[in-house]
Amino acid sequence: DVTIVATAIKVARALEAAEQLSEEGIEVEVVDPRTLKPLDSETIVRSASKTGRVLIVHEASKTGGYGGELAAVIAESEAFDYLDAPIVRLAGRDMPIPYNRTLEYHTVPQVEDIVAAARRLAQGRV
Repeated sequence: DVTIVATAIKVARALEAAEQLSEEGIEVEVVDPRTLKPLDSETIVRSASKTGRVLIVHEASKTGGYGGELAAVIAESEAFDYLDAPIVRLAGRDMPIPYNRTLEYHTVPQVEDIVAAARRLAQGRV
C-alpha cells in the first residue's frame, strides 16, 4: 500500500511503524537506500511504482533536507506515472536539533508520526 523510504535510525522506526500498520491491514514496504551517494534509485523507483504511494522519512529539517532530493528522484522517474498520491515528506522541524533528549524527541519524526502519516497516505487523506 505504501513505500517508506528511510535512512539511519529512521529505518528501525519505519520498520516498527510498518508492523503496527500491518495489524490494520496496511502493507508497507520499507526501503533503506543505505547511502545517499551513490543512491540506489533503482530500488526506490521500483518500490514507488509498485505501491503508488511514497512517504520519505528523515531527521534532517524538511527545508533543504535530502528528502527533497529523494522526492525529485521519484518524480523524475517512470515511477511518477504510477503514483496514486503526492509524495509525502516527514522530516525534522525546520530548526536546530536540540541536544536535550526530550526536546529532540519532539523535533524529529517518531514511530507514531510515521504510522499516522502512512495511514493518511494509504487512506488517500494526504
